[in-house]
Amino acid sequence: MHDDGTTQRAVGFLLRMLDTEDADRVRRRIGVPAVAAEERRITYAVLKQSWVPASVLLWILEQDDPELNAVVYGHVSADPAMRRAVLRGLPFGPGRTDSLPVDDVLLRHADEPPEPEGFAGRGLVATLRAVTAMKPARQAASMVLGHRDWRTVTEADREQPLPGYARWALSVRPDCPQALRAQFGSHAKFTHRVRQAGILSGPGEYATAHGPAAQVLKVLSLGPVMFPARVHEAEDALRPLVRDHLAGREEAWAVLAQLLGTFHGTAPELIMTAGAIA
Repeated sequence: MHDDGTTQRAVGFLLRMLDTEDADRVRRRIGVPAVAAEERRITYAVLKQSWVPASVLLWILEQDDPELNAVVYGHVSADPAMRRAVLRGLPFGPGRTDSLPVDDVLLRHADEPPEPEGFAGRGLVATLRAVTAMKPARQAASMVLGHRDWRTVTEADREQPLPGYARWALSVRPDCPQALRAQFGSHAKFTHRVRQAGILSGPGEYATAHGPAAQVLKVLSLGPVMFPARVHEAEDALRPLVRDHLAGREEAWAVLAQLLGTFHGTAPELIMTAGAIA
């Protein structure tokens, strides 16, 4: 199978949803290699070279793995808040409060993004209330770190709504609590901007409602290494479709591999189309 890497990773991710015997047989038929022994290193390289939605970086940070955190820190899509949190050893995993070790290379060579002017004297909420433009709003929003800060911001906005710029800058943070986003409002234009910023409700929604399928499946193929605690949500969403429309049918998998490069629909649409053609 001719491939630039994306198709093999995408097909390989879907093959995880078959029994081992069927998956091995399909791999041999269409030329998809088994998972390499050095998959962790390869996955790091693929992530570094790939655009991913902002929420995917959050799913990685939720592993609270210093090595993975260092990978996120260096990613082009990481925002200043993520980099600040990584350097401070802040946890992202549910329920965790203790600090994390910071990768030695980051400790020696990485610098924390600058704080907003006057932040030390005004504090978090006053800094957010003072913003009057998008750039300072993003700088102020980058200082919201951890569950305690998010609770503080939620309570402050409830008492007196924050400026619109501050609300927008906070809402496009992938770790912004969903309840706070709802508190900010549900206007269609607002919702569209959040989606455009790469904010996802979870891997299951990403797997079934976003496209093109090749890109989505390539990103999800990083999951077993980069966000193993969340990738099962995507697998659970796609597994019934894979088994109903592809199963162990080698011809259907061959069609799917051929379609991937030019298919613009979602992964479920791809799976059903390949099964129907075969």
